[in-house]
Order: sequence, then structure tokens, then C-alpha cells
Amino acid sequence: MDILLNVLADKKIKEEITISGSKSESNRLLILQNLFPEISIENLSDSDDSIHMQHALSTSEETVDIGHAGTAMRFLTSYFAVKSEREVVLTGSHRMQNRPIEILVNALRDLGAEIIYEDKVGYPPIRIKGKNITKSKVAINGNVSSQYISSLLLIASKLKNGLEIELLGKITSIPYINMTLSLLNQLEIETSFEENIIKVHPKKTIEKQTVVVESDWSSASYFYSIVASSEIGSSIKLSAYKKESLQGDSSLAEIYQHFGVETVFGENFITLKKERKTKLETLEINLKNAPDIAQTIVVTCFSEGISCNLTGLHTLKIKETDRLEALKEELTNLGASISVTNESLHLEKSSVINKNISIKTYNDHRMAMAFAPLALRVPIKILNAEVVTKSFQKFWKDMQQIGIKVVEL
Repeated sequence: MDILLNVLADKKIKEEITISGSKSESNRLLILQNLFPEISIENLSDSDDSIHMQHALSTSEETVDIGHAGTAMRFLTSYFAVKSEREVVLTGSHRMQNRPIEILVNALRDLGAEIIYEDKVGYPPIRIKGKNITKSKVAINGNVSSQYISSLLLIASKLKNGLEIELLGKITSIPYINMTLSLLNQLEIETSFEENIIKVHPKKTIEKQTVVVESDWSSASYFYSIVASSEIGSSIKLSAYKKESLQGDSSLAEIYQHFGVETVFGENFITLKKERKTKLETLEINLKNAPDIAQTIVVTCFSEGISCNLTGLHTLKIKETDRLEALKEELTNLGASISVTNESLHLEKSSVINKNISIKTYNDHRMAMAFAPLALRVPIKILNAEVVTKSFQKFWKDMQQIGIKVVEL
């Protein structure tokens, strides 16, 4: 499905939007729920990724296909490795079969897991024969995807002797590691994270309890971008959010102050308010702790005629697509002057936005959603727009609600 986006008339935006639970929290909790059936989950994400995760955890079939769901691939690799007497082939889409998994597989093998590659070494599909793992120490690079580390942490308490992880080198995406540890702590699983050593103690059972998932901050980023490009006085109320968030992407509240957007925290909601014009000339920021909001921020800068230098983006090379190259390609088509390296992006200030450009989405939900707010500036086409369901089922309905016209082509 391709769509055309535009705004019929300038207006102040005043809307209320409800966003489903965090995909990151939901997928962690789904793994934990299957390890500890005492857990009940409320406000679960309705994303494709979480739906794939639920199916994978409930199926008895030998082949488990998780489509484009990268989080599910990483978390399920460890999960099935400790499911004794279960043998599965874990696979996914063509893109997923070209996303690396070797670092996690090597760490699990070091612990004694039995995993073999069905095709290309280092990549899915992988055959996993579950077994009881008794080793309790492993080392893994700290500058890789935090999902590898979280994958190990999620199963750690179910290992006979718990788990000690040594993180080698520089550590990135620490908020996502802390999110996992915080969820374990909520379940009264004892953990520690000192310098480069993480320890998780074994836990056989937990108390029966209900965990409420906070709404997804990554999904909130697109509304921050919209308010940034709106008239002064515009506001969007989003629920359900809290000030003390586990999600690294909650740094949006601070970052978007640069664009004149203030975040007002209420009880279980936030209100985004356009308070003033943007005075910023250049945004310089390291996003190593929140790389998933990079695309949104770059497009906001382009929309607002601001230059930006973003660093800490090395994990974007191995997402649904190479997000740095994808951003370079699509923004260049829109008239931007942009350059990228393996871990950074530089955008020059520009006052021209080419109209009626078709944005390729590369099977990447965030490419579609990050570019949607540009409709406040120029008509824009989004190709394969249905890709948003990976993380945000009703995204296009919400765009219509705030005044962006969505026409299916």
C-alpha cells in the first residue's frame, strides 16, 4: 500500500492520542512470562513484533518464523537454548537472514548451548537444541546490540547457578540493559551492574503479580516531530506515560526542548506543547543510548531548517535496513545535503524541501513514520506504508486524527 500525505490547511493541533504498550518492555515481559507463569501483563504492545513473539512462544512446531522481528529473533535464541527437550529452527524474513546473530550464538555456546547454523555462518536460520545450562560466566562485547545482552539477562535467573556477564570494551545502549534489569528487579530477581560486570541470581519461582507496560516512547517521537513543526500553541496529549520511565527513548522530552517543544507530565500521560519558535542553528547529540529515535530527529532537523551532527549510531547499520544509508538516500531526494559514516550523520541546514517525493521504506517501520511529519511542510508519498504495523498498528489513523490527510494510492 502506497499513500499520499498532505495537510489541507495550517492550523493549531490539539488532540489526544493513546499509544499501545512499549514493544521493548512487552517483548521482554513475554519471555519472562513464559519462564515465570505467575506473571500477568496489561497494556501489551499490539505491534507485529509482539504478535510474532506471542506466536513463537505458543507454537509447538519445529520451525519458528518471526518475520522481520529482530527483538524476537535475539530474545528467542536464548529462550529456546534453555528449553530442555525442545528443538527448533528459528528463522525469519530475507532481511532477518542477513542480520548478524553470531555474537549472541557464540556467547550461548560458551555457556554450553547447542546451536548450529542451517545456512550461512553467523546468520539465521539457526537450529537450537534446548538443554540444561549449568555454566554461569560468559563474556560479550559491550558495544554490540544491547539486545544480545538483554537476551542473556532474560534467561539468567532460570539457569541453575545464575549468570555473570562480563562486558568487554565500551558499553552502548545502557538504558536498554537497565530496562531489562529493572524488569527483573520488579519480579524480585536479584541483580547487580557494577563497572563492566552484570550478575543475575537464580530464581525458581516468583510471587503472582500483574505488570503494566508503559506506552512506547519510540512511538511518541513522531508526535514530538509533528508538534515541533506545528504552530505555536499546538499540543498533543499522549497516554499512557510516566516521568520515571525505563525506556531510553524518554530522552525525547529533553531533546525536543531544542525544537521549542515542552513536555508536561501528568498522571499516566504527557502533553507535548509547542511553546516557541526554534532558535537552534545546529543540533549536536550522541544517541548511543537511544538510537531508535535518530531517524525522527534527523527528519525534524531537515523540516525545521536546522543542521545536525548525530553520533553513536553504529547499531543502525544492522537494523531492519541500513538506516544511515536509507536516511541519506531519501533525504537527498528531498533536497538535503547529508553525509554518513558507520556511526554518525551530518545534515546541512536547508530551506528547500522538494515536493511530491516518494519515500522508500526498505521494510523499515521507522522510515515510514519518521518521514510522515514532513507532510506539515509539503505533500509527500510513503511507499509500502503498511510496514508501520511492525510497531504501531494504528499510526495512519492517528495521523488522520491530528489533521494529516492520508490518501491511499
